[in-house]
Amino acid sequence: MTDVDRRTMIKLTGGAGVAGLTGLAGCSTTGSTDTTTEGGTGTDTTTADSGSGPYNIGMVDALTGSLSAFGQRNQRGKDIALADVNAVGVNGRDLSISVEDSGSQSSGGVSAAQKLVNQDGVPFVIGAVGSGVSLAIYESVIQGTDVVQVSQNSTGLGLTEFPGLLRVSPTGRTQSRALANIIAEDGYDTVAMTYVNNNYGSSLADAFANAWDGTMAYNNPHDQDQQSYSGVISEMNSSGADAWLFITYQAEFATMVNEMYSSGYDPQLYGADSVSGDNVLENTPEGSIDGMKVVVPSAPVEQQNYKEFVSTFESEYGESPTVWSAYAYDAVAIAALSIQAADEFTGAALSDVVRDVTRPEGQKATSYKAAHDILADGGSPSDVDYQGVSGPIDFDENGDPVGFLQIQEVRNHSYERIGFIES
Repeated sequence: MTDVDRRTMIKLTGGAGVAGLTGLAGCSTTGSTDTTTEGGTGTDTTTADSGSGPYNIGMVDALTGSLSAFGQRNQRGKDIALADVNAVGVNGRDLSISVEDSGSQSSGGVSAAQKLVNQDGVPFVIGAVGSGVSLAIYESVIQGTDVVQVSQNSTGLGLTEFPGLLRVSPTGRTQSRALANIIAEDGYDTVAMTYVNNNYGSSLADAFANAWDGTMAYNNPHDQDQQSYSGVISEMNSSGADAWLFITYQAEFATMVNEMYSSGYDPQLYGADSVSGDNVLENTPEGSIDGMKVVVPSAPVEQQNYKEFVSTFESEYGESPTVWSAYAYDAVAIAALSIQAADEFTGAALSDVVRDVTRPEGQKATSYKAAHDILADGGSPSDVDYQGVSGPIDFDENGDPVGFLQIQEVRNHSYERIGFIES
């Protein structure tokens, strides 16, 4: 596929999304949006496989709310994946994706998933960003059905307890252990920690507390979407700890930084993955978080297929992708390969093969086309080991993938990679 063809395909897949999402600004952050069908030439969004037109799956994403920065990255990764998939085809047909907004909230995610599964009848759902949202979708909509759910971004530890809920991003347990080691290596023995009061925050905080050998001077949650966190910041300062750890989201963290900065507090800052992003840099004073260290999931940055993904992303969007876009890309590719490998387009058939197409025992394939060709040439699902742009994946018995972590430090109000960990 030429670069021109690829750009054209991305514009076609993304164009429907822009048209379909123009009404989002007025939507409730706890409700779902109108369905957006993308990537194919038809508009059929029913489960029944008529044998013609695109295969349609669903995606629950954070298009609004405090996790919307992740949602934007997901949509771009998804559009590039659709272009690559549809340049090759899935059993000779296109793939389309109906996108619904979670509003970054569990209730919105459940409503979105109910629409996709119960009304549109999709057999495969990509979703969601927040770990609490993904769990709510699974427990309220997916569990007890044959529908496949693959979360594109959730890192909360609680997902491991639900083997039927797959995810492309690694468990946050590795993040928590890495943070404990980094803070100790930096010479601190006392930490003040605050975490967002949901599954993502509490699970990572518990894992950090279990891994931390020093003193926890402050260890308390905070609610999402608050206008001020001055009370939390004041209590962290009063704890006497010189190292402060934040397990929260970008919007909440930016508010905390501004209040910390205006109060003249200057601790050593550390953070889990969701505090890293342009929204933080854009909404905090220059230099206010310099020296902060963050541990984030990472793609294998030296891998050739990831470099090609970066090149395409930069050419299309004028900026470099984050690993979250790569996870969304791979979630789409896994869905397409599952459809190619399955006997029929049903949840039960897709469930039977979705893990197999990433097994390390199979033939390594570093692109959708290479993996597709193995299947199209008569290979079985277990003959394929799809090595995604985010890494090898290799779903284990709990639905968790192999993980890579990157250590970042904020220098001159910019995130710079200073280390790399393979879990």
